[in-house]
Amino acid sequence: MDWLSHISQINWFAVLLAFVSSMVIGFVWYMPAAFGRRWMQAINKTEDDLKNIEGGAGIWVPMMVAAALTSILLAVLISALELNTFWAGGFFALILALVIRAGGHVIHNGFAGRPFAVTVIDSGHDIAAMTIAGAIIGAMQ
Repeated sequence: MDWLSHISQINWFAVLLAFVSSMVIGFVWYMPAAFGRRWMQAINKTEDDLKNIEGGAGIWVPMMVAAALTSILLAVLISALELNTFWAGGFFALILALVIRAGGHVIHNGFAGRPFAVTVIDSGHDIAAMTIAGAIIGAMQ
């Protein structure tokens, strides 16, 4: 697996910035003033419901690990493909987000019978977060 050899060549500061940007985008995206209120309506939850979810802070750990691994994998692939510009990294991440992340939401939410609004909001978040992360990594290669 030659692409894994690029892990030693990635810019870890870029990975950190990509990870942080994903967290910030998620925080803003799901704020009630942005898409949070509509998302909560679509999943039939209130702010109080979400504040009282079992697991407390433990529900954040898997999400943060997934975001960190996404940033690392993007950095490895962007390095392996020599996509060393803001636009090249962003476009590559956009394509991955559309096919893998948004496609996954369409499939899983469709079969789960969730409202289409959930798919659109969650896919939009993933597309925005991954595209910005890829652009940051590409620019800092």
